[in-house]
Amino acid sequence: MDHLTAGGCLCGAVRYEASGELRNVTHCHCADCRRSAGAAFVTWASFWQKDFHFMKGETRELEFAGRLRGFCPNCGTTLTFRSSPATDEIDVTVASFDEPAKVWPGDHIWVEDRLPWIALADGLTVYRRNRSEAVAGNS
Repeated sequence: MDHLTAGGCLCGAVRYEASGELRNVTHCHCADCRRSAGAAFVTWASFWQKDFHFMKGETRELEFAGRLRGFCPNCGTTLTFRSSPATDEIDVTVASFDEPAKVWPGDHIWVEDRLPWIALADGLTVYRRNRSEAVAGNS
């Protein structure tokens, strides 16, 4: 069953829609995500690039370490992440969804970068780095 997920930035200059099932909904604790969003961690959901479209405006993409992060050029809201320009997948910030409360994360990644005052007590699977890394304990 296909879902339609809509969302956008704080000021409304950028709006998007994505169809298809959400994939890899995760809390990312990596230092890059934390710094780019100014948050303790960022919750992402993945879509196939072909299923994701801007309906109004577009992001400004910044390349850092070969990865692309998309922000609203007006208000600065963090919206997208792509691991490379040629990837077939795009990650979208769950907090920018129109209905973020309907989305449930499945795990935590990059917990080796987690801030020490973040307690992981939600029972989700925890990965030291990415999902190809061995599972760490909930700590």
